[in-house]
Amino acid sequence: MTYITGKTIRELRERNHLTQKQLADKLCVSDKTISKWETGVTTPELDKLIQLSRLFEISIDELVGNTRHEERPETAIREKTVEVHFCRGHYEYKSKRMLFGLPLVHINVGHGVYKAKGILAIGTVAKGMLSIGGVSMGMLSFGGACCGLFSIGGISLALLLAIGGISIGTMAIGGLALGVLAIGGCAIGIYSIGGAAIAAKIAAGGYASAPIAIGDSTNGQIVFDIHEQIPADAIRDAILGKFPKTWKAIVELFSSIH
Repeated sequence: MTYITGKTIRELRERNHLTQKQLADKLCVSDKTISKWETGVTTPELDKLIQLSRLFEISIDELVGNTRHEERPETAIREKTVEVHFCRGHYEYKSKRMLFGLPLVHINVGHGVYKAKGILAIGTVAKGMLSIGGVSMGMLSFGGACCGLFSIGGISLALLLAIGGISIGTMAIGGLALGVLAIGGCAIGIYSIGGAAIAAKIAAGGYASAPIAIGDSTNGQIVFDIHEQIPADAIRDAILGKFPKTWKAIVELFSSIH
């Protein structure tokens, strides 16, 4: 019976394209334990037999050789999903359906560091088009530290929009924001709005420092005191006079601050 069990485990593992180490990780055992099972040196304990039966979707009777193990078509196995929830404090779900060489969904979370990679990836370290995790990377990323086209997190780095405690991006919004357009408690950029705003061209805020500065305390070549009645046209004319190629949206944004 020990040999039959080991042979079945090896066949199921290989059919699902798992190494001994990968199967061991899913069952919270060592790869040496898997090797001993497959060679018939030892037999899995009851709790591990239950885990194996759930993982490979066969009965315990089939595993131990009480009934005949029917081989399933390779295509049928590929169409199904593999779901693992075996280790205490650890959950993993990985879709077998692929897109661009990645699983559609990969969730790998628990106590410790777990990596997830998929179109939708959720894990301690997550990589995907949509990624959520302690460290996340993708087109749209959410997490403690994240990087992507659009990022929202404690530390956020994005090509387009970054939102976070510390954010860096083309448009950055955060406690500390650095970007082409930066908005935040402390904002540094070409155009900046914030409690303390420093800009290469236009800044607005409690403290504003830029060639054109709008604020309570200002430092610049052209300054506007927000405590005074400032016509929007005056700010608009100053921006276009100093920087005639400024985007219309930027002109309208700063001319509305008065």
